[in-house]
Amino acid sequence: MEQPAFYKRGSIGTYSEEWHDVGFHQNTTLEIEIVLEGRGLFEWPERKAFIETGHVVIIPPGISHRFAAVTKVRFGVLHLQGMPPALREVADKLARGYGQPRIYALSRIDRDRFEKLFREWLRVLASPLKEPQRTHAVWAELLLLYLYEHSQTDLQAMTITKAADFLRENLRQNVQVADLAELTGLTVAGFRRTFEKMYRLSPKQYQQQCRMQEAKWLLSATDKDMNEIAEQVGFHRLHSFSQWFKCAEGTSPSLWRKRQKTMHDLDVQS
Repeated sequence: MEQPAFYKRGSIGTYSEEWHDVGFHQNTTLEIEIVLEGRGLFEWPERKAFIETGHVVIIPPGISHRFAAVTKVRFGVLHLQGMPPALREVADKLARGYGQPRIYALSRIDRDRFEKLFREWLRVLASPLKEPQRTHAVWAELLLLYLYEHSQTDLQAMTITKAADFLRENLRQNVQVADLAELTGLTVAGFRRTFEKMYRLSPKQYQQQCRMQEAKWLLSATDKDMNEIAEQVGFHRLHSFSQWFKCAEGTSPSLWRKRQKTMHDLDVQS
């Protein structure tokens, strides 16, 4: 049997709080909607669900559904049909059998990264290409793989990813696990257990890992002095920062920076 032509369409749209679909409708495509901003309502014959920023709705072909805005809302929309085998495999994992719509959630940081990828894909769709079908399929597979790897299906997991975002965005603070547990509505033991299950690190180890990643980026990509870098990743004394860095990396931050610069200069020369 001849493989149907690969159909793909994507868009980003913004709607006021009065907007709603006129009635139920269904598509022949696999439809993926991501809420980039705001809050809305998604409804299909079996149930209705409120969706908000970071939620991803996977709608199989032939499922009657409709959307409505609750606040001003911005959607990213992706339609796929006649997918190549590799893309179909990832789509099947997201749709999980195609029996019902699926609702996933992305953390704020993962949503922002997805939007950048999605916007780049829209530019690719509008560009002249030497191998359009193959390029479009690879980009679509990348988007779906990103959703599959980073989205969560349960609210508790979503609150944990928000806590991880908070740790990553507040490197200057020594955040207490008890405070994070309270924010997520979990006990300290429950929060720690769920966090370690998801990230294979304790909350403190995770924040230290983020601090090291940020410190290395600042050392290699900026000209900021050591005191400023130390403060930016949560150390009020340069000596403490240097000792912490040396303990983890086996060398001082200043020597590590010199080595990075030397390696960069050698790469440029070659």
